[in-house]
Amino acid sequence: MRPLRTVIIGFGKIAEDQHVPALHGNPRFALAGSVSRQGNGPPPNFLSHTEFLSQMEDVEAVAITTPPGPRYAIARDCIARGLHCLLEKPPTVTLGEIEELRRLAQDKGVTLFTTWHAQHNPAVTAAAAWLEGKRIASMQITWHESVHKWHPGQKWIWEAGGFGVFDPGINAFSIATRIFPGALFVREADLSFPENSQTPIAAEILLESPAADGPLACSLDWRKEDGEEWTIAIRTADGEDLRLEGGGSRLLVNGQEEATEGPGEYPDLYRQFADLIDCRQSLVDVEPLRLVADCLLVGKRTQVEAVDGF
Repeated sequence: MRPLRTVIIGFGKIAEDQHVPALHGNPRFALAGSVSRQGNGPPPNFLSHTEFLSQMEDVEAVAITTPPGPRYAIARDCIARGLHCLLEKPPTVTLGEIEELRRLAQDKGVTLFTTWHAQHNPAVTAAAAWLEGKRIASMQITWHESVHKWHPGQKWIWEAGGFGVFDPGINAFSIATRIFPGALFVREADLSFPENSQTPIAAEILLESPAADGPLACSLDWRKEDGEEWTIAIRTADGEDLRLEGGGSRLLVNGQEEATEGPGEYPDLYRQFADLIDCRQSLVDVEPLRLVADCLLVGKRTQVEAVDGF
């Protein structure tokens, strides 16, 4: 079977560090080029997706890793060309955009895959299996990191549609919606907006679920300068404890670490992309994006001091 010739659109750190090795490591794919305004992607490199679409014919798939703002227009044009589309997280800026892309892909008969890389961690898969069917007494999500470390100089994250702290926080939501044994809804949210930003730098959120009997809390903060804390701690109604650490890479049950094995997030992500293409199916998961949208709909806004360095 001939490898699927794939072009990466948007060539930043995540594309270079994760997508390129995953593509090279999967015999079902062949990296056929890139789109980067800086011209720094694998050759042939095009400066825009329209230039790529007009000049390159022999391509079956694209991986769109741009910031979320332009993804809808890029994916729309690629679907119209009959290309299978993989979208980095978050897939689009709005729920309306991703629903329209779902319809377009179905009408065209191509695969649309909204990826949430943290869901592909083997510890997350094991946690979902362990929690299945259980009632939940409480949950605490803590997602704290430094914006200066992880998004140095990236002004787009502070602009409308840039997601702010929900850019990393949506990873936490993607894990929570994958492992939680029931639907999750936003009850209330307190959002902290720097005075020079259109997006929040921190959020304190209360969730609810028909599968839970107690508090479900989430704390997102981009102001932690002494290392990262990416944890989800859950207590079941029968008094057992599950804890995911390191962004979903480490699983502890009742204080004991559970061994988990798997190919890794992005290799497994591309394995699933190939399987979806083979079956001519799409996978469009909007639940993490819905939680972000609901936080912004119901959240109270507090202004905090300006963020430096952007």
